[in-house]
Amino acid sequence: MMTIGNQSGLLALLIGVLLAWSTASLAHHGWGWATDEEFEITGTITGVRLGNPHGEVTIEVDGEEWVIEVGQPWRNMRAGLTDEQLSKGRKITVHGHRSAREGERRMKAERVVVDGEDFNLYPGRDS
Repeated sequence: MMTIGNQSGLLALLIGVLLAWSTASLAHHGWGWATDEEFEITGTITGVRLGNPHGEVTIEVDGEEWVIEVGQPWRNMRAGLTDEQLSKGRKITVHGHRSAREGERRMKAERVVVDGEDFNLYPGRDS
């Protein structure tokens, strides 16, 4: 039989686990991991993983690979950006924010330019 003290401890543990999980999730999927400074990079797509919780394309820039976090499928579609435009071999320019972690070649895209056409993933943000 569980006592009130045991129930309170179990509830506190459950709340702690949920808070830790939600904080880690927000840190990854939000903007907290990226710098505030605007950043632009151009390269050729070498790898693609589109879908939820967000898509990623890998681009080659001067012999180095960068991972670019693009939008969720609905966000890309709303911006007019198709899977074909994010396919391997395409040259793209990405405007957004790079990782705050020193040496990490990763960025979050706000705007993507393909064949001279702009696709604004976050129209409410300056990019």
